Amino acid sequence: MIKKLAMMLLAASLAAGSSALLAQSVSSSLRGPAPLNDEGPAPPMQPMKNTAEKEVRNYPEQPPVIPHAIDGYQVDMQGNKCLSCHARARTAESKAPMLSITHFMDRDGQFLASVSPRRYFCNQCHVPQSVATPPVSNDFVDIDTVLSHDKPGAKR
Repeated sequence: MIKKLAMMLLAASLAAGSSALLAQSVSSSLRGPAPLNDEGPAPPMQPMKNTAEKEVRNYPEQPPVIPHAIDGYQVDMQGNKCLSCHARARTAESKAPMLSITHFMDRDGQFLASVSPRRYFCNQCHVPQSVATPPVSNDFVDIDTVLSHDKPGAKR
């Protein structure tokens, strides 16, 4: 019984020691040179895109991305800076796209006179885009490209 307990204790200590050693020597290319058990330095913030161009949506029902910087925008219970350009009453003056009609619907599908509280915090769905190189390659193909390959006689 004592030998069995000693063997289990020895096996547990070897497993703990080898995992600590492994964590010290293994690193991921996305993390840089920091070992897996350490927190490495944060990468520098990338500049934001700041353009009036609309980004192409990659899939149906994708929320539009924000094509400009939003640093310093107040979006909280006291105010929503986005509505100063994107509200129905402001789009003629600002030339910004108006909020989708879905932003004026409550959870029961009833239309409201103003933005629904559940759609008020814009950056829950809409995000600004940074000017950055993706850290991993991406072979995403949008649905239109996929469908065009299925057509008889389509280019492949």
